[in-house]
Formats: sequence, C-alpha cells, structure tokens
Amino acid sequence: METITLGKNGIAVPPLCIGTWSWGDKLFWNYGDEYGEEQLQAAFHAALDAGVTFFDTAEVYGLGLSEQFLGKFIKQTTQQVQIATKFGPLPWRWDGKSVSEALTASLQRLQVERIELYQVHWPFAFFLSQETLMNTLADEVARGRIGAVGVSNYSASQMQEAHKILAARGVPLAVNQVRYSLLTRQIETNGILQTASELGVTILAYSPLAQGLLTGKYTTAYKPTGARSIDPQFSQAGLNKIAPVLSLLRKIGEKYGCTPAQVALNWLIAQGNVIPIAGVKNAEQVKQNVGALGWKMTDDEFGELEKITRP
Repeated sequence: METITLGKNGIAVPPLCIGTWSWGDKLFWNYGDEYGEEQLQAAFHAALDAGVTFFDTAEVYGLGLSEQFLGKFIKQTTQQVQIATKFGPLPWRWDGKSVSEALTASLQRLQVERIELYQVHWPFAFFLSQETLMNTLADEVARGRIGAVGVSNYSASQMQEAHKILAARGVPLAVNQVRYSLLTRQIETNGILQTASELGVTILAYSPLAQGLLTGKYTTAYKPTGARSIDPQFSQAGLNKIAPVLSLLRKIGEKYGCTPAQVALNWLIAQGNVIPIAGVKNAEQVKQNVGALGWKMTDDEFGELEKITRP
C-alpha cells in the first residue's frame, strides 16, 4: 500500500486513518447498545488485514476507554501499528508538568512506551501558554516518548505560532487535524490549507463523510434521531441541497464499482497531503472505508466534484 509521510520528515502511514471516537463513548455514540468490545476488536483486526495500521484516538474519547481498547488490541498483533492520540489543554492544566503527566497516562492506557503522533486537541490553552505547551512537547520528542507533534482545530495563525515555537527546538509541526469534507471546505478559504502546504504540515481530515451525509443513506424519507434531528443539514431542505452532489458521487462510483462514501474519501486522498479519518464501530464499516483505496479518479472527475461542492 502507498504511504504518506506525516509532515516534512515524520513517520510513513497509510493514506487512510481509522477514527476511534466511538470506541467506548456512551454519551454521543451509545457504546454498549448496538456494538461493544467484540465489534471493536473485529474492526481493529479488519483494518490491519487491509493494511490500514494508522489509528487516531484521544484521552477524552470514551473517557480513556478508546485508548485502553487500542492498547489491548495492539497486544494481540505482531504488526506495527501507528497510534495518534490527543492531549486536552483543560483549565486545570497550567504547566509543563501537567502536559507530561497527561502523556504518561495515555502511554499507560495504550500500554506503549512511545506515541508516534501526539496532538493538541484544541487551541484554547486557558492558563497554559502555547510557548510552555510546545516546548514541553519538544522535550518529550527529545525524551523519545513522542515521535511527532501535531495540533487539532488550529487556525492558520495558531498553526504558524506552534510551528515557530517548535522550529526553534528543531521539531517540525507534523499535522493539523481539522474538519474537512466535500461538504465542509472552509479550510480552503480561511488559510488553513494554504498555510499547511507552506509549512509542510499534513492535514488529517475528521468528519470526512460529513456525519454520514456523503454515504447517501440519508434521504428525505429518513427521520433523523439524536443530534441529527436538530441539524438543518439533515432536514428535507438540507438533503435536497446536496442531492446533486450525491448523484455525481454515485455516477463516478458506478465507474469504479464504489459507493458514494468511497468516492468522497478518495477525493480527499487524491489531494496528496490530506489523510481522511474514517470513524468505525465494526469490521463491515472498515471494509467499506478501505474501498476508497487502491484506485484513482480522473482529473476531470476530481474537477467535477470540486466544482459542484465549491462554497
């Protein structure tokens, strides 16, 4: 499988990342109702079987359960697995020691001695300055407990600040994890994508299927539940608005024997410096997502999708 280098000289990873927000999360994803540890274990091994060895988690996912599951499953394989997790700059974390302690806790839950990619979950640092935060992360790179440093939800200027502090320590900023899909393209116009390109920062795209809208399974006859029931994108008007996009995704998909979701993920991968994070709860979802790999749409098809979804 082809690989992508994270940042300028980071590790090589597959062009698709498995997202584990739902692993153990009861609040948003209802973990324990329709899926449990058995399904997550099957998803993990299905990903490895497909050659997708890159997993994204966070200390807050499932209040630590997501990291614990990954740690347990990693022990069941001899394959090399690349883990990305995230640190939350919470109000009571105000010094470098608290950052290192959070890293230690993640390492313990994951049962590893090193995390390949350690990301700052959001830019609101409260009482913790970016200077202290980035310098502590640079210290941890020097200690060998972190392979690469990344950020998440950072603006263009915040990314530049983090990059500057790290560069003074000889550590590159590897990634910025942001919301990006065919239906959510703000990073193309707010400077994030351009700045990432200039700095040599890889974009990790979360919500690459726009909460399922790009799968095509939601129709005007569908009655959304939960958070989707109050989201205007899932209203009849919202679904009517994206109907032409889904029609084009189906048309392109028919040519390659792919689903609309697989085409939507492939569009992100085709950009070269973007890795979509596809959330999964079971092995079947893994198999669906890896269908985005191993083929390339034409420049004309890429352009058609770009044009029809342009903000």
